[in-house]
Amino acid sequence: MKHTVEEIRLSNGARGLLIDVPDATVMNFEFQFRAGNRFTRSKDIYETAHIMEHMAFGANAKYKDEHEFEAEFTKNGAYHNAFTSDVSMVYAAECADFEWERILQLQELSICSPRFNETELKAEKGNVKSELTGYLDSHLHLLWIKMQQLLGEDILTMSERLKTIPNITLDDIEEHYKRTHTSNNMRFAIAGRMHGRKSAIKRYLEGWNLPKGERFSVPVDKLHSAKPTLIKRKESSNIKFGWSMILPKVLSDEEYVAMSHLNHILTGTMHSYIFGTARKRGLAYGMFSTTAKYPYFSSWDFGGEVNHETAAQVFDIMYDQLKKVLSGDVKKSDLEMAKSYMLGRYQMNAQTVGMILSYYTGYYFPTDKVYKYDDIPERIKKVKFSDMIEVARQFIDADTWSLAMVGSGEHTKPADLAKIIQPLYKKEL
Repeated sequence: MKHTVEEIRLSNGARGLLIDVPDATVMNFEFQFRAGNRFTRSKDIYETAHIMEHMAFGANAKYKDEHEFEAEFTKNGAYHNAFTSDVSMVYAAECADFEWERILQLQELSICSPRFNETELKAEKGNVKSELTGYLDSHLHLLWIKMQQLLGEDILTMSERLKTIPNITLDDIEEHYKRTHTSNNMRFAIAGRMHGRKSAIKRYLEGWNLPKGERFSVPVDKLHSAKPTLIKRKESSNIKFGWSMILPKVLSDEEYVAMSHLNHILTGTMHSYIFGTARKRGLAYGMFSTTAKYPYFSSWDFGGEVNHETAAQVFDIMYDQLKKVLSGDVKKSDLEMAKSYMLGRYQMNAQTVGMILSYYTGYYFPTDKVYKYDDIPERIKKVKFSDMIEVARQFIDADTWSLAMVGSGEHTKPADLAKIIQPLYKKEL
């Protein structure tokens, strides 16, 4: 969908994006605070942010409880949600174009004037406990959270988080809210039909009753390599693995796009170098590789599910293909195919207002930078063969990595699989 984007800075210190989608029939909103798990006052009450997020649409200055507020919010089909990560707490909503003002006012109530109470705290502690307990059965959740911890991020695992729930009091919820929900700590993005509305939106947001506060800095951890690790699950009939590499810098836009091309060449299709080879030999049903950049580092991750008897063969393929890539052995025709694929995905990834909003917030909330969607085709076309190889070599040369797997541990050990890929690096784990 055609759109334009403008960043605005409010007099109260908040900043955000107004994304004009002239043909939109809906309006999407997201409000973000650096108020996630890493900003709780103590690890003993680690789940404070998560529980507060669950209480976000409860009692407030106008509505006595969650059910009354929910009935009003959704009466014309509008949707709302909130979610918490290590760093962020985000309030999201979508509504029909005709009721955007009403929904924005209801979001103000949730964000600016909650009325936390013991009844809802007790209920949401139970709901969060149920949610986290469910994740204990999700092997991929367990795997990647453990990987973060292994590499040095100062976070808790699911089982560790569960133990903190009983410690949390209403005072903790209120303290976390007051400290983190300030105008300077708020970023927002609103997408939809903006004609004649921008000034009104700006005036309205400047009037939100939030203290000034500060924009919190993202915590910086000392990242390091870690020993291969098994998360033992006796009931696991196969292996879920994750292999993560850390680069102690934030990739440039050009480097990030180059790695997206390389990941497509390695695992993106049935004819890709790693996944395609494994699939053709009947060794793996699904695999992936992805690159991400964070406020102070970047990661290159591989993952998948394999049977015990084929795991070593899959790792042999990963080693062989990456060694070829690092030596520059990549077909230029494969790069052109990756560019064609990326251009197609570009056309497909902006079909709705929500998709457009998600693209911009994915960059803006962590970095305060606007990466215009219309610039993507040119970035894709500019990727050179040497760009991919150079960034891949940087990840290997950084020599900061770990391998973790979920499995029974009876047939295949993570240390045995790590030995296969170890020769790519300078030093042993």
